[in-house]
Amino acid sequence: MTDVDTTPRAPAMAPPDGEMTYWYGDEPADRRQRSKAVLESLRVYRAAEVAMRRRTRDSMSMGENELLVLRYLLRDPKRQVRPGELTRYLGLSTASTTAILDRLERSGHITRSANPDDRRSIFIAVTPRADAEVRQTLGNMHDRMLAAVIDMTPDESAAVVAFLRRMSDAVDGVAAEAPAVDSP
Repeated sequence: MTDVDTTPRAPAMAPPDGEMTYWYGDEPADRRQRSKAVLESLRVYRAAEVAMRRRTRDSMSMGENELLVLRYLLRDPKRQVRPGELTRYLGLSTASTTAILDRLERSGHITRSANPDDRRSIFIAVTPRADAEVRQTLGNMHDRMLAAVIDMTPDESAAVVAFLRRMSDAVDGVAAEAPAVDSP
């Protein structure tokens, strides 16, 4: 549970000072301005992150889902992962996951090996080449990101983590709670 107010609000009327409140309701001006500044900063960050992901995909000649598979496998390279786990993680069909794994295997980024306990299943593993390529491509960015946060105080870190969790909760509920709009 978060302390974010998700109560639907009526559209705001223009305040007497003429300042538009399009998305952010009729909160006091200083509170609204602080909120807008935070949300705008978050939008700018997200745009930078999306652009970085596009550049990464382009430099590695991969699609988003291929990179997601590699990141998933690289979290714990010794863990034995079955294709079905990747299918659930990606939210794709079995056939789509198989096509992604075929491409990654052909490019030398993953290997498939038989499960010794169950001949009907296989394990997917990331190759040392894939690990090196991801580290080379993303290493400098990760170093810069760490440098941006390493000197935060415990209170600052806690505030940012709490904020990001509240924002995640807020956006995760969007499609779940919004009723479908009937088309004419």
